[in-house]
Amino acid sequence: MTETDIMHAIQIALSEYGIVLRLNVGEFTTADGRHISSGLPKGTSDLLFIGHGYIAFIEVKTPTGRIRPAQITFINAMRKLGHRAGIARSVDDALKIINNPPERGEI
Repeated sequence: MTETDIMHAIQIALSEYGIVLRLNVGEFTTADGRHISSGLPKGTSDLLFIGHGYIAFIEVKTPTGRIRPAQITFINAMRKLGHRAGIARSVDDALKIINNPPERGEI
């Protein structure tokens, strides 16, 4: 499965429990060669889950996908603020993130 496949499966599964939003961070080069970054800051998690009285940030990766330092920094910052946040390589991982109390420790 690709990361996109895993993300779509997570979005479908989690939609039974709350609202799931895809958070986009984009970079592109214009025709005249300018480099443009748009959307949220680098490292922001792929998905925002809004549940009953809480939110969770989910970074989606394939089983062998590598986590970038900015992604770790973002997840750790969200955990320090008391939010649920983590890395999901499967639907089960995402369900654990949204169904368990927030972890304050770093990943």
